[in-house]
Amino acid sequence: MSYLKNELTGFVPTPQATDIIKDTVRGSSVLRMAKTERMTSDKKKFNVLTDGAGAYWVGEGERIKTSGSKWIHPVIEAKKLAVIIPVTKEKLEDTTINVFSELKSQIAEAFYTAIDSACLFGADSPFSTNIYKAINDNNMIVTDNKNIDIAVSDAMALVEENGYDPNGYIGGIGVKNQLRKLRDANGAPAYVNGTSGSELYAQPIEFVRNGAWDKAKCDLITGAWKYAIIGIRDGIGYEILREATLQGTLDEDGKPLSLAEQDMVAIKATMRLGFLVVKDDAFAAFKFATPSLGTLTVTSVEGSATGKSKITVLPNSIGGRRLVYKAAASAQSVTYDADLSSWTEFNSGDELTLTNGQKITVAEVTEDGKARKSGNATIVSKA
Repeated sequence: MSYLKNELTGFVPTPQATDIIKDTVRGSSVLRMAKTERMTSDKKKFNVLTDGAGAYWVGEGERIKTSGSKWIHPVIEAKKLAVIIPVTKEKLEDTTINVFSELKSQIAEAFYTAIDSACLFGADSPFSTNIYKAINDNNMIVTDNKNIDIAVSDAMALVEENGYDPNGYIGGIGVKNQLRKLRDANGAPAYVNGTSGSELYAQPIEFVRNGAWDKAKCDLITGAWKYAIIGIRDGIGYEILREATLQGTLDEDGKPLSLAEQDMVAIKATMRLGFLVVKDDAFAAFKFATPSLGTLTVTSVEGSATGKSKITVLPNSIGGRRLVYKAAASAQSVTYDADLSSWTEFNSGDELTLTNGQKITVAEVTEDGKARKSGNATIVSKA
């Protein structure tokens, strides 16, 4: 039987390490939703298919067509995550197994809080990517404070428009009140809190209960979670600290805790894991706040005939919404929810008959013509 005083560094015994990992997964929303991979070294390369090979109908005697597949090869790198727990010196006289059996819940809680904070919002993160950064960089945020059901559906639509199938949600605990009020077309609750887990629109939903959620950024995240990968290396290491001053742990006098002065030791537990967002446009968010007008990028180039201008608009419209335009000597002022039902409908890429040098204002509108996004450009028509 090994005692902690005789093994001041090493690996947490396997049964306790397994329990810590299980408790970490149970407490971490990201670990429960994202794709997890075992890592045998600090770096691991993944082969991700971005554009698959095509299949073709072939008649008898015809040559079979071939098409290439496009791959990316992202690399995930494991980083060290550490927690330091002060304990009395008497713990050194206890067995290693007993010590970590007692501390496993504290270690797991520290781990899963740090994992969710880093992977969701990039807080104190060593990783180059995080879910919210991907969402924000791609303008994949839907804001509303009235029609929550439509806003959540629109967030899913943003992901679907990019060719991905949203398969779940992660949300802050504070959004549950809004979700409980949602009803489907038959009046049944859209949010179901069952014994086997919670669901929203028949998709699993996890709530971050560990304090890692940043409510200032958003209230709910949806996406195709297989494109968020967490790599985990086996084993949890530990080290006994005897003389350290713990800058992040304050004593009752408000000063950093000195182990020597307090006749204490500390146990530093470490694990290694990596995180990578493989597809930045596979995630979207909902924020409960007063909505504002979104932005469209409008481009006008010469069309194929005299007086024609080809108008393209990015990003693509969310399903169920339409593009409308108005051309004039100057750009039109558009506000959120403005009624633009009198404007002319068109599709991105259409060639329109427009006056060269005027301004075209384009808006993305709901089915009843209410503005949600807008942008403008100087018209370039073929002479």
